[in-house]
Order: sequence, then structure tokens, then C-alpha cells
Amino acid sequence: MTTFRLYGEPGWGSVIVETQLEWYGLDFEFQRVGNLFESAGAREKLETVNPLAQIPTLEMPGGKIMTESAAITLLLAEMTGDDSLVPVPGDAARAAFLRWLVFVVANVYPTYTYADDPARFVPVDSARKPFEDTVLAYARKLYKQLEDVAGVPWFLGERFSALDIYVCAMSRWRPKRPWFAEHAPKLHAIAEATQDLEKLRAVWARNTLTG
Repeated sequence: MTTFRLYGEPGWGSVIVETQLEWYGLDFEFQRVGNLFESAGAREKLETVNPLAQIPTLEMPGGKIMTESAAITLLLAEMTGDDSLVPVPGDAARAAFLRWLVFVVANVYPTYTYADDPARFVPVDSARKPFEDTVLAYARKLYKQLEDVAGVPWFLGERFSALDIYVCAMSRWRPKRPWFAEHAPKLHAIAEATQDLEKLRAVWARNTLTG
């Protein structure tokens, strides 16, 4: 294989990596996996390349598999030698970028993993809704923490980065963009501006994130 193969589903977490592949101008094939919550067959198929059956899963030229969006983010920047999405060592923005990248993937992103399908984690049916509500309330708390540190016009201030792509994609999920407009206006503005970048409009359109 001479191109990348991205396993994903439109509107899901794969858009975070798809956007970066597009940004760097890298050749890639998008392999739809189906609804991993509703289809056992979809999960089984993805498990052949990623035992966790999670997206994004990226097959590299040559066949090696990369998972974990933060790792992919750092690797693509390294492979391309392009610092437009990831500040390089020595850049004044590097520390903040790394801190909040890991914060997003280690703290915020898992709230979707838990709340999207509570039955995976809570065996008692009557406890699932309270569990989901608690997780979503925690997600809103985390987003307010990000709002407190977010810069203008981009998360890192004057510098655009992959963090803005994360904000744009994830703000389309719960609690969704109207909540951000009211409770996290800086994050909302970042998401809207990122969505409107000419270079990325086709990606958001493919992922039904423009409405």
C-alpha cells in the first residue's frame, strides 16, 4: 500500500485524523466501518486491525497500524516535517499544546466512550441513565475548564493547531454546538472558524458537520 487507509465513519472520531490527512495533502483511502455500537459484524471486522475496535484506526503506507488520535497527530506532523498543526520542540506554544492535547484525549474524549453506550460499562439497566447523566455533566465541566484557558482566535491564541480541529469535531457531539454558544463562547468561535477554513470545508462536508 502506498497511501494511508483510515478506518472510520462519517461524523465520528475519525474526522479528527481525516482532517489532518487532508490538511497535509496526504493521499488516503477512507474505509467505512459501520456503526460500531449497533453492528457486531462491524466490530469484528475492525478488530482484525485494531483489537479495541475503535476509530480512528490508521493503516500506514507499508501496512503498519496506528491508533490513538493524539499519537497519530504527533506522528503525522513528524512524518511531514510540517509544524502548522503541531508546534515543534522549542516553540513557545509547544508545552501548552502537549498539555491540552493529552487533556482532551485522556479526559474529555473518554466521556463519549462511556456515555455513547453505557451498557458496555453498567450491567444494571436502571443504573445506565444516571451513569450517562453523570458522565455528560462531567464532560460539560471539562469543557468549561477548556473554555477558561482557550485563546482567541484559536485555542493557542494567534496560532492555529490540531487542538482547533479537536474542538471543531467534538463540539458537534454532546452537548452539541448550541450549548457551546451559550456556555463556552470561545470554544464555539474556534469551532465555527475552523469549520469555515477553505482548506477543510470538504472534510467537514463529507462528515456532515456543516449544518
